[in-house]
Amino acid sequence: MTTILLIIHLMVAIALVVLVLMQRSEGGALGMGGGGGGMMTGRGAGNVLTRATAIVGTIFFATSLALVILASRGNSGSSLLDNVAPAPAGTQAPAPAVPAPLGSGLDQPKPQESAPAPAETPAPAPAPTEPSVPRAQ
Repeated sequence: MTTILLIIHLMVAIALVVLVLMQRSEGGALGMGGGGGGMMTGRGAGNVLTRATAIVGTIFFATSLALVILASRGNSGSSLLDNVAPAPAGTQAPAPAVPAPLGSGLDQPKPQESAPAPAETPAPAPAPTEPSVPRAQ
C-alpha cells in the first residue's frame, strides 16, 4: 500500500511542477516579466490552469498526509539508538583503518621478496649551532 501511494505521490508532484511552470508570470519577479504570446493565452486558459493547480496541490497534500499516517503506524515509538547496546567499561573500540592516498605507491600490491629488507634507523638530527631566529640584513 505504501509503495503504491508513494508512486502516486511522485506522479502528482511532477504534475504539480509542470502545472506551475506552465502558468503565465504576472509580475516582473527576478526580471523575467510576463511577455506577450505565451503558450496558453486568454483568460479562460488561466482559470483552467489555476483550478488544475489547486486540485493537484490538494491531492499532493492528501497523499503527503496519508504517507505520514502510514509511516507512523508501522513505528513502534522507539528509536534506533535505544536498540544499541552500550560498550563494556573496560574495552575500547579499535581505531578505523585509514586507506593510503591514491598515487602514493602504498595502494599498489608489493612484489614478493625473498628476504625482508633490513630495518633502517633514522639518523638523529644535528644540533643547531646558530640561533633559529632569522637575521636582519
